[in-house]
Amino acid sequence: MFSQLSLWRPLNIDEVLLNIEGGGNCHPFFYNLEYVLITGKNYIGNDLKANGDITFKTINPELNKENDWVLIEATEVEIQEAVEKAQSAFQSYRQISDEERATFLRTIATKIEELGPELIQVYIAESGLTEARAKVELKRTLFQLRSFADHICTDDWRRTSIDLGENDRKPTPKPDLRKTHIPLGPVVVFGSSNFPFAYSTAGGDTASALAAGCPVLVKSHPMHAGTGELVASAIIEAVKECKMPDGVFSNLNSSGIEVGKFLVQSKGVKAVGFTGSIQGGRAIFDLANKRPEPIPVFAEMGSVNPVIISELSLTTEKDKWVNQYSSSITNGSGQFCTNPGLILGIGSDELDSFSQSLAEEMDKLASTCMLHPQIKSKYDKAKAVVEDSPVTEKISQGNRHLKDNYAEQTIMRVKGKDFLANTQLHHEVFGPFSIVVSCKNLDELNLILEELGGQLTGTIIMKEVEFDLFKPTLEILKQKAGRIIFNGVPTGVEVCASMNHGGPFPATTDSRFTAVGVDAIYRWLRPICFQNFPDTLLPSELLNK
Repeated sequence: MFSQLSLWRPLNIDEVLLNIEGGGNCHPFFYNLEYVLITGKNYIGNDLKANGDITFKTINPELNKENDWVLIEATEVEIQEAVEKAQSAFQSYRQISDEERATFLRTIATKIEELGPELIQVYIAESGLTEARAKVELKRTLFQLRSFADHICTDDWRRTSIDLGENDRKPTPKPDLRKTHIPLGPVVVFGSSNFPFAYSTAGGDTASALAAGCPVLVKSHPMHAGTGELVASAIIEAVKECKMPDGVFSNLNSSGIEVGKFLVQSKGVKAVGFTGSIQGGRAIFDLANKRPEPIPVFAEMGSVNPVIISELSLTTEKDKWVNQYSSSITNGSGQFCTNPGLILGIGSDELDSFSQSLAEEMDKLASTCMLHPQIKSKYDKAKAVVEDSPVTEKISQGNRHLKDNYAEQTIMRVKGKDFLANTQLHHEVFGPFSIVVSCKNLDELNLILEELGGQLTGTIIMKEVEFDLFKPTLEILKQKAGRIIFNGVPTGVEVCASMNHGGPFPATTDSRFTAVGVDAIYRWLRPICFQNFPDTLLPSELLNK
C-alpha cells in the first residue's frame, strides 16, 4: 500500500546549513514528498509475504503520534520458510567468489543510495533523530558495506596459515597442515533501536556476515520497521541484480519478542548478532545456549563508560572538558552505547567547580527528542532511581516542562564511598545523563573501577607529569574496557581496522570480538584445517604461492 507522510514546508538553503552547522537540533523535512511506498510485508528471501494477523505501527516521537504505515508481523510458517531458504542459499553462497560477494556488497550500497530522500524522511519520522544525524549515519552505513567489500578482496583476510609437511623428519614425519576460515552459516541480526541504519537492516552485523559468506535473517526493530523495509528492498534489488541465491537475505517484522525467539531457536540458524539492552542480550544469549546445538551470540549491550579526570587537568583545562563533555553527554539525546555515564575524580574544589560548570553548560543546551515513548519512559524511570537515592545530589537544574518524548539532561553527584555501597548507581542510564563521583583518594577511585562490570570504553584525562601516578588506574582499565581513550571523549566510534567495539561482560557476550571495523567479520567465521590434502582438493587460498 501507499502510505501518506505528513508534509513539512521546504527549508531554504540557509536554514539547512544553519541546522547542520548548529548540530542539527531542529527536525527539517525539506523534501516535499507526498507519498512513500511501504508495504508492511516481510521479505521471505526475495518474496514479499504477509499472512499474519498481528499488525502494528511505528511512532513518530517528535509528533508523538503513530505513523501511517501498517506493519504485519511474520508468522512462524514465514519465519521457518525464511530459515529454510537461508539454509539452501548457504550451500551456494558460501562458494561464491570473494570478488562476486564484494560486488554484491557494493551494489547494496548503491541501491540504498538510490532510495533517495524518502529514506531519510522515513528515518526521521520513525526515530525523532535529525536530518543531519540521518545523513551521517547513512554515510557510515554505506562506508561499512564498501569497507567489507574491499576487505574480502585483500590477499589474506581469511588469516590463512600453511605449514609444509616434512616426510623425512625423525622420529615421525610432519604432516602438511593448512588452515583457513570458512563461514558459519545463516546469521540472525537483531535491528538496534538507536541506529536505524548503521546497526540494523544493512548495518555492520549484516554487512560483515554477508561479506563472510553467511546468509542473513534480520529481525527488524519495531521502532523503525518502515525504514527497515525500505533498506531491505534495496538489498533484495541487489540480490536480484547480482544473481545471488534466493534466501541470502530476509527481513522479518516483529512487534514483540516471539519472532526473535523463534529465530534464535531455529535449527538452521548458526549465529546471532545483537545490539541493545543487557536484559535483551542476556535473554538471547541464554536462549541460544539452551538449544540442543548451542550457537554463538555476539551481543553488544552497552556500558557506563567511566571517565577518569585528574585534578591537574581540571585546574589547567576545565573549560575545555566542560564543553567537550556537555556535548558528548547530550549528543543524540545521550542514546549512544558509548555515552560517558560516569565521571570519576579526586574530591577537590576543582572537581566541584567542574561539576557545577558541566551542569550549567548542559542546562543551556536545548533538550532533544528521544527515539520512542518507551525509551523516554525507561530513561525517566532509570534516572529517578538515581535521583531518589538519599546519597546523590542533582546539580543540573533541568527542565520539567518539556515536549513529549524530550529528555531532561541531568548531572548528578555522589561521594565515592556512597557509590561503592549502592550498586544500583553502577547501571547504565540510557540517555543524556551522567554521574560525577567525588573520590576520597586514588585508591578509592581505583576500587570503584575494580567493582564495575565490563565496559565498552574507559577514558583517562591527565597530564604527562601524572603518567606514573595513574599507571595502576590504566592497568585496571585494560582489564575492564575494550577501548581506552586518552584525553578525549568516548562517543564517536571510527569505522576502521584498528577499532575495537566490544569489551568484557556485560558490555558484550564475547570480549574477543569487535562489532565495528573489518575485524567484525571474524564473528561469522570458524577455522578449518586441511591435513595432507592434494592441491586439486584444497581451497584456492591454501595453495602454495
